[in-house]
Amino acid sequence: MAWVFLTVAGLFEVFWAVALKLSEGFSKPFPSILTVIGMIISFYFLSLATKTLPLGTSYAIWTGIGSAGAIILGILLFHEPFGLSRMVFLSLILVGILGLKLTAG
Repeated sequence: MAWVFLTVAGLFEVFWAVALKLSEGFSKPFPSILTVIGMIISFYFLSLATKTLPLGTSYAIWTGIGSAGAIILGILLFHEPFGLSRMVFLSLILVGILGLKLTAG
């Protein structure tokens, strides 16, 4: 169940990162509120995951999911740069997440 909690935490990290972008520096109320709610949910599920999983593994995977998701949604929603080098480095993040999961025990 800890891995499910960690996945949910990572997905909510992506959610709040996108909401943060939409809040335009907390100048727009609704996206700002969504940002804070997403942060609370993300941290809550991360805290549940760290009850069972190693802290370093949990934190690295949480930030990896958030980073990878933010990169993908940045490209899709905000027309951020898309190129071969970005995809190579995104792949490295994803390989790192998988490697940490496989070696967590």
